[in-house]
Amino acid sequence: MKIIFILVATAVILYLIFRNKKKSLLFTGPVPDDWKKFLNDKVKFYRLLTNDEKISFENRTQHFLNTTRITGINTDVTINDRLLVAASAIIPVFAFPEWEYLNLREVLLYPGSFNDNFQQGNHDSSILGMVGSGYMEGKMILSKPSLHRGFENENDGRNVGIHEFVHLIDKADGLTDGLPEVLMTRQYAIPWLDLVREMMAEIPDKANDINPYGSVNPQEFFSVISEYFFERPQQLQQNHPELYEKLSLFFSTDLSKKFRTAKPTKQNQQ
Repeated sequence: MKIIFILVATAVILYLIFRNKKKSLLFTGPVPDDWKKFLNDKVKFYRLLTNDEKISFENRTQHFLNTTRITGINTDVTINDRLLVAASAIIPVFAFPEWEYLNLREVLLYPGSFNDNFQQGNHDSSILGMVGSGYMEGKMILSKPSLHRGFENENDGRNVGIHEFVHLIDKADGLTDGLPEVLMTRQYAIPWLDLVREMMAEIPDKANDINPYGSVNPQEFFSVISEYFFERPQQLQQNHPELYEKLSLFFSTDLSKKFRTAKPTKQNQQ
């Protein structure tokens, strides 16, 4: 009996090793030039990196794609789709080279928006992205058109891919509550929550430039304001300096300075 148990255990271990080995061989060798060109054309964050930082971004892109399944639901998945999912994952944690999304196994791409029951085409199919829970734990759902739209307009302060990955960062401490404890020391928790409550109360003001969805709850506020931070850091710093300061601290990066020295693209000149 003991021998049978050992044989079964050995078979399971070999299967897992073989499966992981196969999975790690999806993308090997140097990062292709067409990946680099696509990232440079579509991802402003990547475009503004130094050469050494770009190499790091490319390597982390390859690692993400080798360790996370990306599956199309009623839609094909191209390498460009995969690169945008990977970019969405890497941007908010770029300052943390050892970061791994341990709470994510698979990203599902839908051909459009969906509802709470993952149905499309209904009157309530308005969700563009979601981090799964319960039986969907470890999965993320993204509307493929919305994923692309988030990178096509670099200056609207909205990016559904970044939004959902920030939820995963928030969730890394066990709770999705708008308090990213993995990014902050305890001394910042109360001041952050006080600032969030204050800013959420101001969002309904028509003159406010923060996406109204941020007023739903603290966790949505954190993701919404993080989208703003990574897409329009200079404007966030100008309009909401305290928020900008806190997010720069959490994400360990001063994006406003990097964006300020950037050369305008054709898209931004139009």
